[in-house]
Amino acid sequence: MLAQELVASHWFDPEATFALMAVIALAALGTVAVFTVSLIAYLRRKTKPYLLITTALGLLVLRSVVGFLTVYDVLPMHLHHLLEHTFDFAIAVLILYAAWLTGSE
Repeated sequence: MLAQELVASHWFDPEATFALMAVIALAALGTVAVFTVSLIAYLRRKTKPYLLITTALGLLVLRSVVGFLTVYDVLPMHLHHLLEHTFDFAIAVLILYAAWLTGSE
């Protein structure tokens, strides 16, 4: 079954479904790879800044999941925006706190 047949959303052009899914898939692969590297780094170092960065990267992976769920109309657009902006804020806070902790060492 084609992705276009699966999508019932009206918020984007169905002809752009393949491109949108490709972008989300590439983002998911990239963030999973970076998250995996950060998790390995955290397991080696076991410091709070590494944990914070790993958590922030884990939230980036979840953003891709939210994107897929929205494209497949499992997640409504208003909830998509609420989650994405909440994740953005949390990621910024986690990275700034990690930088602040590192600067104080």
